[in-house]
Amino acid sequence: MKVFSYQRAQTPAEAAAAAFNIPGAKFIAGGTNLLDLMKLEIETPAHLIDVNGLGLDKIESTPEGGLRIGALVRNTDLASDERVRRNYGVLSRALLAGASGQLRNKASTAGNLLQRTRCPYFYDTNQACNKRSPGSGCSAIGGFSRQLAIVGGSEACIATHPSDMAVGMRVLDATVETVQPDGKTRIIPIADLHRLPGQTPHIETVLLPGELITSVTLPKPVGGLHIYRKVRDRSSYAFALVSVAAVIQPDGKARLALGGVAHKPWRIEAVEQKLPGDAKSIADQLLASAKPTPDNAYKITLVQRTLQAVMAEAKRA
Repeated sequence: MKVFSYQRAQTPAEAAAAAFNIPGAKFIAGGTNLLDLMKLEIETPAHLIDVNGLGLDKIESTPEGGLRIGALVRNTDLASDERVRRNYGVLSRALLAGASGQLRNKASTAGNLLQRTRCPYFYDTNQACNKRSPGSGCSAIGGFSRQLAIVGGSEACIATHPSDMAVGMRVLDATVETVQPDGKTRIIPIADLHRLPGQTPHIETVLLPGELITSVTLPKPVGGLHIYRKVRDRSSYAFALVSVAAVIQPDGKARLALGGVAHKPWRIEAVEQKLPGDAKSIADQLLASAKPTPDNAYKITLVQRTLQAVMAEAKRA
């Protein structure tokens, strides 16, 4: 691990300004992803800004009937909150499907959204990776790609986003609130937060230099049946090969978001329709632009079968 300096920020604006003004600075909250990357010297921040003392650890009702979730709310606390379990069940289920109990106790809401890919070539510093070292190439293309993206990738990167929580928030149309180094705030729809890789896979979000996430807001509950189904190599402590977040209304109208298939939670509102329907047809529409590798072409069938399982669960409910 490289030597770094450290400070505890007193306000969100102070933290954002410090991150902007100090070269090589990074925010740290739970550290469940960042510290691992620092140990491997994939991340080598010169300065860490501890944001744990900023009071961003509350879940509050909004005047519009939704919930405002502080950036530092831990995953365990968010998943177990009575209001989340009652009105946003898909989010609670997605959170509980992620990582382990110990990690959920430390991981923060903002950190979960901003965690980096688990692509094996990103973690292997002996391999070319445009996300880790821009312009070096992508060893995953032509390499072992079983767990990687089938849609939304590019010739520069086929990594996937690892967050379960982000998939649940995407299907709920959450919004992300930030503070910028000049103290101004802005609201970003979660659909726009994460970028597809294009030619710059190292730029993973639309956040500006120094910009700090302060909260995530869930809109008024939409009701209906909430389902999160995750397919993985083992029953716990594993990232999704494919996941489906679904919110199904009594009339059958459904919202669907996929995890494990792209560089960001994958949702195409234009193809959402009533369920039950033909899972293959729905999957074909969601994955119309898919460009799988020989290693991960199975994910297309796996999305179909996971959608079938979601439909069967909805029918039983």
